[in-house]
Amino acid sequence: MKRKLSSVLGAVLVGGGVNAAEMPKVGDAAPDFTATASDGSTVRLKDYLGKSNVVLYFYPKDDTPGCTKEACGVRDDYAEFAKLNAVVFGVSYDSVESHKKFTAKYNLPFLLLADTDRKIAEAYGAGSKLLPVAKRVTFVIDRQGKIAYVNPKVSPAAHSAEIRDVLAKLPR
Repeated sequence: MKRKLSSVLGAVLVGGGVNAAEMPKVGDAAPDFTATASDGSTVRLKDYLGKSNVVLYFYPKDDTPGCTKEACGVRDDYAEFAKLNAVVFGVSYDSVESHKKFTAKYNLPFLLLADTDRKIAEAYGAGSKLLPVAKRVTFVIDRQGKIAYVNPKVSPAAHSAEIRDVLAKLPR
């Protein structure tokens, strides 16, 4: 029974669970979104189109080991992302208050988006009906609003270098 439950849970984590939205693929139009950011501002994807590439990475929970490693890696390479004309947004189900604390604690130079209603994760296929956290998935959206890259199996330790390599190949 334990093995069977583990297999089901693994399928949910990877596949998104019951009735999860399909994950956009490379070349698809990126679903638009509006969210409140860790600094209290309102972020809309459409405000960045035509101006910069967008890294949208979903992660399970603020201030947990893997999520902290992932966020700090992005922090450490953030100047490189800016040189590559990219903005970065981390997205989880955590509140704006939680994001503010996480950002301050680790001096994160990018915004975290509060997806408390789970609509952004659902639109990007990063949500789960059965789990209380978003899946760890990264999207790179080009300046035209198309999905340029998707990684549904992000390694927190390699995440930043991977994004940097993808951005280096995109028009600035």
